Amino acid sequence: MVQSLNELFLAYCNYGTRTKTTELDGAKFVKLFKDTGLVGNGLIATDLDIIYSKVVIPFDDVKTKGARKIQFAEFEKALDLVATKKAIDRDELEKRLLASEGPKTQATKADFVKFHDDKSTYTGVYAKGGPTNVDGTGDLSALCDRTPADARGVKT
Repeated sequence: MVQSLNELFLAYCNYGTRTKTTELDGAKFVKLFKDTGLVGNGLIATDLDIIYSKVVIPFDDVKTKGARKIQFAEFEKALDLVATKKAIDRDELEKRLLASEGPKTQATKADFVKFHDDKSTYTGVYAKGGPTNVDGTGDLSALCDRTPADARGVKT
């Protein structure tokens, strides 16, 4: 469980990246609210995209061209807009965000394949443990002839 909003913000900033950063992009902003279960009941991903675009480039301030990430101060402004859209108090929103465990990784799980996963259906050499290159000897030195030879490869 995260201790502060800043810690939660930084966890999502650095989710899936190799370098540390203090800027949050739009996809991770939406992921934050999806992971905490706040999307739904009056708040959808499109609303979050619109809120994000409002705080990325405020009308009274000009960012550099191509700037598409927000800092923590802009994140707090976005929380005010989300609380308004969700029709809940800002403190309640913070409480629900802090109850989360941080970014969640969601991956697909492979289906069960009978002839691959069930070892009782194996046949042939695989039923006995699989092929081997040892064949009763401890190493491959018996297969190699390392006796001296001349330059042409003829044994002396």
